[in-house]
Amino acid sequence: MYCNKCGTENPGDAIYCKKCGGLMEPEDETRVATRGSNDPGAAVERGETADRIFSIAPTLKFVITGYALAVIGAFLLVAIVSLFLSPWIGVWPGVILGLALLLIPVYYHVRQKLVRYSLSDTTIEIDRGLISRTTQNIPLRRVQDVTVSATLVQRLLGHGDITIDNASEDGGKVVLDNVDSPRKYADLILKQMRLLER
Repeated sequence: MYCNKCGTENPGDAIYCKKCGGLMEPEDETRVATRGSNDPGAAVERGETADRIFSIAPTLKFVITGYALAVIGAFLLVAIVSLFLSPWIGVWPGVILGLALLLIPVYYHVRQKLVRYSLSDTTIEIDRGLISRTTQNIPLRRVQDVTVSATLVQRLLGHGDITIDNASEDGGKVVLDNVDSPRKYADLILKQMRLLER
């Protein structure tokens, strides 16, 4: 440690300088200014992934309703076949047709699970697919408008669609279909857009 007044070298634990007797004070450290963690571009420049604000899938309310209707339809089909056609064809064709009805909601269930909507600091991501996966990235700086729309049935069940109008080269609109509480997620997108404009 060196004295700030006379420049004499002193032991690291010295309180007073051995030459001039002045009070030894720690030297000022040079600090490098860094961007705050809330700066969206900082994480990208450092090679880090952007923070996820939300990651959601389309609602399964329609699928659950479909399962319920398919089960009721399967029981009715088995009952009709048992009452009217069992002497000629037996009960098993009715059971097989009833089980086949359940494949309809299963198909929609799998289809809904293969879609994911995510909002990060700088982009909206739409992931689709299982074996071959497609990711569509929409930079928030190119989003011009966010609209929430819902049919009567969607309003009754508490979900709707979020339409994102973007100014990309191909243009057009991107729709986040059947999102639970769509207004809440649309507000999060708009809030993040405002943060990026600052």
